[in-house]
Amino acid sequence: MDPQTAAQTIMPMHCRCGKKFVADGGALGTETKMRAMVLALAGVLLAVACPRAGAAPGVGPQYESTHVYVPPEEFDRFVTSFLATFGGSASKKSVATVTPTPSRTFSQLVLTPVGTLSVFGYETPIPYPFGAERTGYLVTDLDAAIQSARAHGAAVVVAPFADAIGRDAVIAWPGGVMMQLYWHKVAPDYPPLRTTPENRVYVSPDSATAFIRDFTGFAAGKVVDDDRQAPGIEIGRPGETYRRVRIQSKFGRMTVLVTDGHLPYPYGRELTGYEVANLDVTLAKAEAAGAITFIEPYTEGGRRAAVVRFPGGYIAEIHAKAQ
Repeated sequence: MDPQTAAQTIMPMHCRCGKKFVADGGALGTETKMRAMVLALAGVLLAVACPRAGAAPGVGPQYESTHVYVPPEEFDRFVTSFLATFGGSASKKSVATVTPTPSRTFSQLVLTPVGTLSVFGYETPIPYPFGAERTGYLVTDLDAAIQSARAHGAAVVVAPFADAIGRDAVIAWPGGVMMQLYWHKVAPDYPPLRTTPENRVYVSPDSATAFIRDFTGFAAGKVVDDDRQAPGIEIGRPGETYRRVRIQSKFGRMTVLVTDGHLPYPYGRELTGYEVANLDVTLAKAEAAGAITFIEPYTEGGRRAAVVRFPGGYIAEIHAKAQ
């Protein structure tokens, strides 16, 4: 049996990202050894083209850090305000270069029971595209994660680079959603969260389908809610509706808000939503620590929510389950 005939005896094979490796057709032959060899070869091609298909690259939601950029003169005030609002602890403030090109920034890791922050206060101009990436996701294997992200439709905006404690890269998804992937030489050990924050991603109807499909595939996540008639008050447009999609994965929670972009301030500027036990108590703590409540509490969709601006300009949604 020649190789072309052997290939035709195999049923089509597809990997998870949709690539096809063996042609249709042909009846099974009798030369089983040749057929087995071709099957083995096809399996190798499949593994190479779609490595670790379905494997979750994430580690846990406490390792999803929102990237917060504040003016250096507001750095300490912001960290103090955020910790006073939610509790938790912060690493020692340091000065570092966290980009592949020369730069200098204050840097501090903030761990709270409701989510993790990586805070930056640049003393130099911020190299492109840093500042546009919304979150950092810890992955088990950076090279494998990048390969999987590309296979699922992401573009690598910043190629992998080394920093003092590991390696990083920045990727972009359909709709222009940027995020940083990172890996540490020594695996970090952060305490579990009391509640999991939601990464709030705004996309247009033109890119929503591709973004949801691609990111969910990459993260080995699942859509847990897709409400095409979500109440518009959630995006500052009461009396209207919009599409809201909720995704869960090992990275944590993501809420995708599909809008036409006609958003009153500050909607679209909030990167993360934090779940607390008592919204009124939390808002009182935030205001006492210098934050401003931009959007007063409202109740909709089983939650009470508000939007707050912290010193330094960081905007966050805060919510609690409706009583």
